[in-house]
Amino acid sequence: MFIIHKDRKGKPTSETAVDNHKIEIFDVNMSLDEVIFGGRILNLVNDVARKVATKHSEIRCETVGIDFIRYFSPIKRSDMLICKAQVNHVWEDFIEVGVKVIAEDFRTLDQKKILSAYFIFQADESNHEVPQVIPVSLEEKRRYLDAEIRKNIRAKRKSF
Repeated sequence: MFIIHKDRKGKPTSETAVDNHKIEIFDVNMSLDEVIFGGRILNLVNDVARKVATKHSEIRCETVGIDFIRYFSPIKRSDMLICKAQVNHVWEDFIEVGVKVIAEDFRTLDQKKILSAYFIFQADESNHEVPQVIPVSLEEKRRYLDAEIRKNIRAKRKSF
């Protein structure tokens, strides 16, 4: 089921994944209630996801979509944000990167889920073949298959 086309090279997810990227939040990003604006955090996370897509494809990538954004919890001033991102699937020159953000209170070390989303990128150079993803672990294989399901949902949405 996880056969990569023999003429295309692939990379394991772990080669380009980001596991503990710290995101800095500045006061200008705070609302009057001392909560971070959701759009601002999405913009910061997009930058991390783009780095992962660019590192995987080895060429510049542009964001073409964001799917299934889920905010779980507000971000407070004292939270330290930790971002995890990895390539889930590649289709020709399109790349899906899954992102999760966790907040950690630096005093208590308690963690809470903040955000999860799937970013779709397109490689800039159409003549450059983007390496396939080689899922290794069961979790990576699940993410690979789930990405295919999301792609089909996006295709159905386009037809409406």
